[in-house]
Amino acid sequence: QVQLVESGGGLVQAGGSLRLSCAASGFTLDYYAIGWFRQAPGKEREGVSCISSSDGSTYYTDSVKGRFAVSRDNGKNMVYMQMNSLKPEDTAVYYCATNLERLCGEEYDYWGQGTQVTVSS
Repeated sequence: QVQLVESGGGLVQAGGSLRLSCAASGFTLDYYAIGWFRQAPGKEREGVSCISSSDGSTYYTDSVKGRFAVSRDNGKNMVYMQMNSLKPEDTAVYYCATNLERLCGEEYDYWGQGTQVTVSS
């Protein structure tokens, strides 16, 4: 059974940092891409970042480039997203997801339950 569990969210002041974790079970994370998404109140869900399995390529939405960094520890079946220089507009519920494909894509079939990130001004 494919399962993803996010953790690491919380309340932080603007300019601060958080590291989100995504724990995978039920599949071997080494082989698959993992995406990070977020949804703020009243807004549509947006893709934040993704890390592929094939060569570890990473992708970021423009608003987080240079501030967020996604990485993976295949030995621990974990993916992380380090978030620095946080802004109030980063406030959202953050989700990790997989499409059980090697490359990052548009559609994701398996989602975690989300972790809340709140950035105060």
